[in-house]
Amino acid sequence: MVVDVVGHAVRHHTLRLLPIAHQVVGVTAQFFQLKRNGSTLSKPTSSEPLSQQVIFSGIQPTGVPHLGNYLGALQQWVQLQDQAAHNTKLIFSVVDLHALTVPQDKLQLQRWTIETIASLLAVGLDHNRSTIFCQSDVPAHTEMMWILSCTASMGYLSRMTQWKSKLALKEDASPLDQNERAKLKLGLFSYPVLQAADVLVHGATHVPVGEDQIQHLEFTRECAKNFNSIHGNILVEPTTLLSPAKRVMSLKDPLQKMSKSHGDPRSKILLTDPPEVIHLKIKYALTDSMSGISFELATRPGVSNLLEILSHVDSEGRSPQVWAEECKTLKMRAFKELVSDKISSSLSGFRERYTALMEGRNYLHLKRLAQHGAEEARNNSRRMLAKVRDAIGI
Repeated sequence: MVVDVVGHAVRHHTLRLLPIAHQVVGVTAQFFQLKRNGSTLSKPTSSEPLSQQVIFSGIQPTGVPHLGNYLGALQQWVQLQDQAAHNTKLIFSVVDLHALTVPQDKLQLQRWTIETIASLLAVGLDHNRSTIFCQSDVPAHTEMMWILSCTASMGYLSRMTQWKSKLALKEDASPLDQNERAKLKLGLFSYPVLQAADVLVHGATHVPVGEDQIQHLEFTRECAKNFNSIHGNILVEPTTLLSPAKRVMSLKDPLQKMSKSHGDPRSKILLTDPPEVIHLKIKYALTDSMSGISFELATRPGVSNLLEILSHVDSEGRSPQVWAEECKTLKMRAFKELVSDKISSSLSGFRERYTALMEGRNYLHLKRLAQHGAEEARNNSRRMLAKVRDAIGI
């Protein structure tokens, strides 16, 4: 879905198997029938023999991604694309309907959507191999959401953490509380159902996510079970592919994850940031006054965050602990300069590809590629939706 921009902004690590929870597996090079040690990708629960594996994931249109988005998700999307068996279907969506759960400026949302599409291509997704599209261009997503809503549990939704964090509510907040109900909108409360529909309508067998999205995939499987218990085994219960990259934390508050919503632009590194901006942001990253460099998450969260970032962008894949040992005698200024140089170097390829894609405001070309992806997604979703419609009698 774009010019042939295939390549990586950062060399990928060898990913490891993570025994986290039910139907959660690590994304490893032995998967996708690469036949390492005779292993193949584990099969999800399904109603019938699966002729192919389907990988689905989505990203909200917030413009150019930050480093946390890349290390936590996009890097793995590209690796999955490059390592998947030839008959594996890869589907990646810009989930613009999810963006509507908070107020949006029309023109800004349109621009952010284009920037997000360009970013997906610049990180290395290939439109000739992966289906890339905007969620709102495929009506089957919203139809599936309504059908799933009719069997989704209100109690389960009330226990989800996302709507509480978005409204800055306590973990035990209830949608039935009068004060909290006044703040809560239906779209925000029920959007996990749309998220489940995104996955299930494409018959996804595997979904790559970060740790903070595991709960949503559990809910997706719950939606599939609820539907199947009533209408027969139609929907596939997908397996979670957990990214090996932990959450990248804010440069200004290392106890919070890096986020676009943080008010201070110095808290995050955008993938398009030029070297001088990256150096400035790392220079002012919150660390501590202790001497030397060491990896201690509890007592030195700022320094540890920089060491983890350094590990993720290291072409040799050295761990934070190894980097801490190598840098233990450095002054903080020299250490930050090292981190800045490594980050800047690792993102240079992305910056070049993104600039080329956005040059001359070439939005029409990007829109055409997105429309082509949407047509592929409509064709794919139509098959599952037809089964669902037949099962419920419409």
